[in-house]
Amino acid sequence: MAQDLWGESPHAGFSRSLRLGKGQGRRREAPPYPNYVDFRAFGIIRRGYKISTYILMKVLESAPSRYDAGIRILTLGKLEKAYDRLACYIKDGQKVLDIGCGTGALSLRAAQKGANVKGIDINLRMLKIAQKRADEMNVTQNVEFFEMGVAELDGEKSGNYDIVMSGICFSELTEYEIVYTLKEIKRILKPRGILLIADEVGPKRLSKKISHWLIRFPLIIITYIFTQTTTKAVENLPEMTERAGFLIESVRLNKIGNFMELVGKKPQE
Repeated sequence: MAQDLWGESPHAGFSRSLRLGKGQGRRREAPPYPNYVDFRAFGIIRRGYKISTYILMKVLESAPSRYDAGIRILTLGKLEKAYDRLACYIKDGQKVLDIGCGTGALSLRAAQKGANVKGIDINLRMLKIAQKRADEMNVTQNVEFFEMGVAELDGEKSGNYDIVMSGICFSELTEYEIVYTLKEIKRILKPRGILLIADEVGPKRLSKKISHWLIRFPLIIITYIFTQTTTKAVENLPEMTERAGFLIESVRLNKIGNFMELVGKKPQE
């Protein structure tokens, strides 16, 4: 199999599942998807065209210690307060999955509230930072981190989680990956389970779109120069969430309309 510049095959992040600090975890082959979709880490192939964020994630691996700073710049400092608000939905003893946990910002908030948290990400170096922070905060009994991509959500048990959350992860996925991820989240949530998302979105109104790009374009350049980090705004996130079968509990947008906190609920079935 062809290797990239880092000496890893494109499937490396996809087929591997490691439990941090516990050595090699289970190794699974890629599950059988329809022939028009081939997940590779966070990337897909559709009708012969590769649409992938694999390269983006490799770039992020080059500067994991600066990732949080870069995201704070991109979100104009809104992310920490957004995470605090979403964490208010988490209760002691709940079972929580954090998708694309990065350096652990959401996972650690949940662990501090007494939840039992599983954080997943394909970036091992970011996970090591998250694990170090968990050690420093003395919450290791409540949180575990795994090297795992969204394509491996099919290995999670149905109805297994009270809450599934994600911060600045959907903006690193393609539309097709988001659709797949939302479908899997609904499956693994318990009835009336909660979905929490904080992410960049595309403004609806033309005036706000113009403001969005006037502000965001220089921020993208500044952020990438200093941190090698970037994201892509998600379009129609509430609509996609509803189509996946969720009830929208609340949507909070900033003034420009380019950053969203979404709370959804899986219906009682």
